[in-house]
Amino acid sequence: MRLVASSSYLPNNKVTNQEITKKLGIDEKFIEKRTGIKQRYFADNETIEEMSVKAVKKLIEKTKINEQEIELIIVATTSTNKLMPGISNYIQKELKIKKCICLDILAGCSGYINAVDIAQMYINSGKVVKAIVVGADILSKYTNKEDIGTAIILSDGAGATLFEKSENKTYFSNIEATEDTNNILACDSNEKISMDGLAVYKYAVTETIKNIEKLLEISGEKLENIKYIVPHQSNLKIITAITNRLGIDRNKMYTNIENIGNTFCASIPIALEEMEAKRLLQKNDKIVIIGYGGGLSTGSILLEI
Repeated sequence: MRLVASSSYLPNNKVTNQEITKKLGIDEKFIEKRTGIKQRYFADNETIEEMSVKAVKKLIEKTKINEQEIELIIVATTSTNKLMPGISNYIQKELKIKKCICLDILAGCSGYINAVDIAQMYINSGKVVKAIVVGADILSKYTNKEDIGTAIILSDGAGATLFEKSENKTYFSNIEATEDTNNILACDSNEKISMDGLAVYKYAVTETIKNIEKLLEISGEKLENIKYIVPHQSNLKIITAITNRLGIDRNKMYTNIENIGNTFCASIPIALEEMEAKRLLQKNDKIVIIGYGGGLSTGSILLEI
């Protein structure tokens, strides 16, 4: 399959470090030094369903696709507020799509990666030609505003990507989870997100390297042939550590966490839209997208534009 285009939606409420530090009573420079984040976005009265629809409608307008051609909608999230119907069903209803497959999945911060891989399997099986994958999270509703470890990082947003069947396009994936790390990053229903920041850091900078190396081994591809690595926008210190351990140029690792914050499942499609807008992605470019987090789990995909 090929990646056709990406889009995103961010709430209007932009929250700067200055606003956060006033509430937490910490130095403004502390946040940027520890996370690389300068600002983030919080939803006020919007629901996660409304945010997701706005991202998808923007994608449809951008690609000029007929809504009835969409045969699969997959939504990855960690902050759904109802068990059913799913966010994907809500999107189908709003777009008035007569018939399509609708799935919502929970796979932590690597949810978008898992959703893309599921879409690829549907497309590769011949059951689907066009699929939309959405990553959406409203993390502000699940953040303990007094917990420095999460309050300075988490943000709200939605991203959507259109994939379609295409011959002779490179695609490989490597997705795995670790069984003894369940409580490092967790959130129960109606509770706030809890995170062991140091444990997440150690996991991220070791397991992501192993994951990417295994992906390259599976694909037979060399790192120097990858134009960009697009990671889950978790924390700039984590991303920088991964970059250094891979021994690649900083410009090869795309980041936008400085201005967006950590939006969990939405972070990669939001970044992909930015890259498209900057014309960084050209036909036949090979990129790696990688997610890691709650589970704990890690997933990477090598795909060709």
